[in-house]
Amino acid sequence: MSKAISGTGETPESAGVQSGQNRSELSRDDAFEMLSNRRRRFILHYLQDEDAAATLSDLAEQVAAWENETDIASISASERKTVYTSLQQFHLPKMDETGIVEFDQRAGEVHITDAAQDLDIYLEVVDEYDIPWSFYYIGFSAIGTILVTLSWLDIGPFAAIPYIGWTVFLLAALLVSSMSHYVLTRRNRLGTGESPPEVSDA
Repeated sequence: MSKAISGTGETPESAGVQSGQNRSELSRDDAFEMLSNRRRRFILHYLQDEDAAATLSDLAEQVAAWENETDIASISASERKTVYTSLQQFHLPKMDETGIVEFDQRAGEVHITDAAQDLDIYLEVVDEYDIPWSFYYIGFSAIGTILVTLSWLDIGPFAAIPYIGWTVFLLAALLVSSMSHYVLTRRNRLGTGESPPEVSDA
């Protein structure tokens, strides 16, 4: 992006303003579009750990290795070339246009922008046999309310435990659930760990 901007005669300051405008205009549709493709998710995961600009060549090699579930030394020239061309001609320009990354085609360099942090809220991974955490918390709250109410009304075996005891138990269970939610969410976030979550889980 920086090369194209400098070619139009814009100053670095104006380029920064334009970049900030792009980040502020990132919509939900843009976020879902960026994350709907596995290669773009792999790109984001790789760039999260890069403090400086990454080279297109290194990025293509790693993405190809993740796609083929192998290491970089084992990928073929054709696999690398296919990913390289796809990233260069389609994915990186599109991500650059959205403002998620800055891609310098002439230098073959790419780095992530602050706008990518806005994508974290869309990255909750739900396995096939799991339920979303939002449903879990709704069910937890409903069951907890019923238990405390039954105990408070001295109904059946629930009265054997004072409603204060049920309240303390439920608060402790909520704390454990929240900590588990945090750990699992961090584990499934792009940029965490050596491999993307979908590769690690394969």
